[in-house]
Amino acid sequence: MQCPACQNTDSRVLESRSADAGKCVRRRRECLNCDFRFTTYERVETVPITVIKRSNAKETFCRNKLINGITRACEKTSINNQRIEMMVDEIENQLQQRNQKEISSSDLGEIILIHLKEINEVAYIRFASVYRQFNGINDFIDTLESFKSSEKFASIV
Repeated sequence: MQCPACQNTDSRVLESRSADAGKCVRRRRECLNCDFRFTTYERVETVPITVIKRSNAKETFCRNKLINGITRACEKTSINNQRIEMMVDEIENQLQQRNQKEISSSDLGEIILIHLKEINEVAYIRFASVYRQFNGINDFIDTLESFKSSEKFASIV
């Protein structure tokens, strides 16, 4: 690790500890040349995820866009920002664990709907109406009926 003061590459680690909820390691270092002390962070490098849009355009996965879309669907519901953050963390981890680092926006939308279905019906319908581009009342009715039938099936099992 290069010293920020003298650019020497020899340093020793004085202390290491977990940081950012265990997602990285914080290290205090001391330069062996000038005795300058500095902090470094070690994180797991992740491969960026690419989202393939409906137009076949490719876009780098943006966590903030996901949070904003889900937040809009969850407005005036009992779902708080912390729960939305946890849901986005789960989705992002699920995407990172896949072998493929490209995902279609339709597949991503379905993953989001699965998570929303578990926590709030209203947020599910709101998100589905935008994501699936509802054109009228019949689209809402169809979605509500499929939601209702899957709920009945889930309660039987």
